[in-house]
Amino acid sequence: MSTPSSENDRVLAGKLIAVPETRQLDVLAGLLERRGADVLRCPLVGIVDTPDATPVVAWIERLIAQPTDLLVFYTGEGIERLLGFARRTGIETPFVAALKRIPKLTRGPKPKRALREIGLAAEYSAAEPTTDGLVAAARAIPLPLRRVAIQLYSESQDRKLRDDFAQRGIEADCVAPYVYASAADDERVVKLIGTLADGGITAIAFTSKAQVARLLDVAHEHGLTAKLRAGLERTRVAAIGPVVNADLEAAGIRVDAMPAESYSMKPLVTSLCELLGNRS
Repeated sequence: MSTPSSENDRVLAGKLIAVPETRQLDVLAGLLERRGADVLRCPLVGIVDTPDATPVVAWIERLIAQPTDLLVFYTGEGIERLLGFARRTGIETPFVAALKRIPKLTRGPKPKRALREIGLAAEYSAAEPTTDGLVAAARAIPLPLRRVAIQLYSESQDRKLRDDFAQRGIEADCVAPYVYASAADDERVVKLIGTLADGGITAIAFTSKAQVARLLDVAHEHGLTAKLRAGLERTRVAAIGPVVNADLEAAGIRVDAMPAESYSMKPLVTSLCELLGNRS
């Protein structure tokens, strides 16, 4: 096994790595570039506030007025978007106070980090950063649960958690503070597919399910599915964690690298260094 690289090692020199990340694009690109990689920036999706603020603000106000027995956060993005809605409505201080009072369950490292940024911590966390992990963690909580609040993430995944609460007679109050929007036009995605197919990219690093779905959708819409698959066959594929890994494998895409634990940007880069690193 190769020795983990430090940030100053240029073990990725001569490698071109495609980065479809949007929100933390510069963070991930910078980590790769410090290790010598050339980075192809191609953000595939963007995240925007949900168009109708009314139900989101109403959810926040309910949480302030009637704290639930548990608050489930899927994503750090969700926490930050909720804080933005509260700030613009002038209720950020009571919202943060409510968050402090309510026991919180998080799915992965990003919501934990978002909570730390406002001086809070999650009392519970999923052993695996998946919906199944959340279900198992929620079932192990010793507190009596009558009402829970949930920051929604994806319809198919969220439903499993909500159904489990419903089967246990627990009321769930849910909110969806953001939606995904296409941040790159089809032409840019088509160009990425062409570069993959031409063998010009050493590796591509996926950091969200939405990126995988967007790439597959554009390929399908433009009759480029076979070309995309051929390109991915000759390109090393990295996933930030098991959720993204599962989506790639479900689509028949081989995954070559994934962090063993701590599913975030730095471990993702470390896994790429171990896979691709130039060492004498």
